[in-house]
Amino acid sequence: MTDSRYITTTLSNGLRIAAMRTDGNVSYIGAMVNTGSRWEEPHEWGLAHFVEHTIFKGTPTRRSWHISNRMESIGGELNAYTTKEETMVYTNAPAGYAERSLNLIGDLIANASFPAPEVDREREVIIEEINSYKDSPADSVFDDFEDLIYAGSGLAHNILGTIDSVRSLTPQMARSFIERFYTPENMVIYCCDPGDPERNIRLAEKYFGSMRRSLQRPWLATPPVPEPFAKVDETDNHQANCVIGARVFGRTDPRRHALFLLNNYIGGPCMNSRLNMEMRDRRGLVYTVESNVALMSDTGLWTTYFGTDPAKAGKCLAIVRNELDRLAQSPLTARRFAAVRDQYCGQLIMSGEHKESRAMSLAKSLSYYGEIHDIAYITERIRTLTPADLQAAAQLILSSGLSSLTLK
Repeated sequence: MTDSRYITTTLSNGLRIAAMRTDGNVSYIGAMVNTGSRWEEPHEWGLAHFVEHTIFKGTPTRRSWHISNRMESIGGELNAYTTKEETMVYTNAPAGYAERSLNLIGDLIANASFPAPEVDREREVIIEEINSYKDSPADSVFDDFEDLIYAGSGLAHNILGTIDSVRSLTPQMARSFIERFYTPENMVIYCCDPGDPERNIRLAEKYFGSMRRSLQRPWLATPPVPEPFAKVDETDNHQANCVIGARVFGRTDPRRHALFLLNNYIGGPCMNSRLNMEMRDRRGLVYTVESNVALMSDTGLWTTYFGTDPAKAGKCLAIVRNELDRLAQSPLTARRFAAVRDQYCGQLIMSGEHKESRAMSLAKSLSYYGEIHDIAYITERIRTLTPADLQAAAQLILSSGLSSLTLK
């Protein structure tokens, strides 16, 4: 597919590539792999994240310090992250180094050797990362909530794994994971660069086109929706950390645009979100309140998080429910809805100025939808929504059954 902004193509080995010419002096290049912690077996918990850390530790032709120095020596960056369903390996660098980036990422994905001494050192780094999360209830409450609402599935366990599971992971397991999941048909390469996008496509083919691996990703059933729960865990914290939310649909559902609009209206990042107004500005109950949508391939979550005095947690939970109830029962007026919609569209336009995120979104969009859904595409669909669509999104959340977890 070609338009004035993007070029997308699929190589003979099944690898998809998205290229875009950008302004400025920075090149954003990366590989998105459609795999994450969801596909780990119980004895492998933490392996996807473990691979993300240790893929940089060596190849047959590069040692660890060669790999880190390859981009940093020119002022660039080599990095990665892991989620439940995706892994991103990427570089940001001054313009003119697209081939260096593609060569390096290609070498890591095709030839990572996971040398035991380097892997053992990095294992301790990951364990410290796990310990840091344990010391942060504002983070751990999300993991604990997902353990409950995705119970019995690969979406339930923490992406980092446990200290015991990480200690059991080996270089051989890491190599096996790469062979099974880092395959051409399971990846998208993105190149957002001031240079010629056609040239970058050719470079991507040069460094990835000979890769021949067959995907070994098993089909996974959608986890059942549990009965609503209201769980309270006693801790030694001075503050109650609370998550309330519900299971929703997956990322390809056409109702996702209405859900994202509702999320922004109810608890988005702006000071005029409903929950910020009701819980912070009018009542002084919280310092932070935010809501989020996290959609997977076949299911998803809408959640709200807040921290408050333990004695006020019940009142805050009731406010969240009341805001959803109000919207579910009575749609916004046309004038109010237009303001809500215009604010969100403006935020989308502003977010498009973050070039690194925009570059990564090319790969995600091509992977998820088979085409590029950019800010203009999303904004166009937001503008077709009506107050009834927003009302239906609130009704969906409530009909799914709100569950909550409080650590206090």
